[in-house]
Amino acid sequence: MTSPSIRQGYLAAAGAVAIWTGFNIVSRLAGKSALAGTDILALRVGTAALILLACGGLPRGALRDARLWLLTLLGGLGVSIFAYCAFKFAPAAHGGLLLPGLQPFLVALAAWPLLGEAPQKHKLPGYALIALGLLLSALPQLGGHDAGQAWIGDLMLLAASVSWAVFGVLARRWGFAAWPLTRAITIMAALLYLPVYLLWLPKHLAEASWGMLAFQALYQGVGAAILAMLFYLRAAAVLGAVKMGVLFALIPILAGLLAAPLLGEPLTASLAAGLVSVSLGAWLAARERREAAAPAPAAAACKA
Repeated sequence: MTSPSIRQGYLAAAGAVAIWTGFNIVSRLAGKSALAGTDILALRVGTAALILLACGGLPRGALRDARLWLLTLLGGLGVSIFAYCAFKFAPAAHGGLLLPGLQPFLVALAAWPLLGEAPQKHKLPGYALIALGLLLSALPQLGGHDAGQAWIGDLMLLAASVSWAVFGVLARRWGFAAWPLTRAITIMAALLYLPVYLLWLPKHLAEASWGMLAFQALYQGVGAAILAMLFYLRAAAVLGAVKMGVLFALIPILAGLLAAPLLGEPLTASLAAGLVSVSLGAWLAARERREAAAPAPAAAACKA
């Protein structure tokens, strides 16, 4: 019989997967509206910072720590601004491929020079499947079909994914705990970004409905920035890293499948094959050998 704590772990994992899957759909919905990526980032960091200021505020000494400023640029601003601007051009399914789907591969590449951890041989088939999936999803463009400006968004999504991978590896190297790190990078991102946004960047908030603004602020600032991390922490503590990696490998294919009915985006045969391949590759690359399995670093919980 499944214990209550195990059931709670799976429920928390389902919540995190749902929020991070929805991130691709909701961000693409914003991208198809009058809002720019810079507007969505302002709503995200502004809303999340207000809540986190009331829930502990900045950790002591955070503003004097150069490492936290670098992590803020990577994980608090870089990944978000690239992702939000990308969804003006790229479909939601591409977000699933290039954000969560590509992470195991990019993290392994980043960990090699930054942590001295060479890629593990038993994960190579997973990386190969990720590469195959990306190639399959790119076939329409490689074959000369009209893909519009999706390639611009794909490059931005790749930049967002690289930013997130380097952020996660550095946070692991420096040993920051998830909750203080989340508070620090979110509030510091607001301190950096909001003055620039208010003073110099074009604003499109008046062109969107109040419903859209409230929905984006709550989903991005509360759901994606805070709740997903709390769900992840609970699930990782109960289920461990391996099961979490398997569950998160569902995100690319779920995002691709949901984008078709919710956003009217086409699910071509090559894209569907790419989603399956990347999801399977991410699952294989997230697995650990039984004797080497260990709980995930807390810093990895801070998802975009």
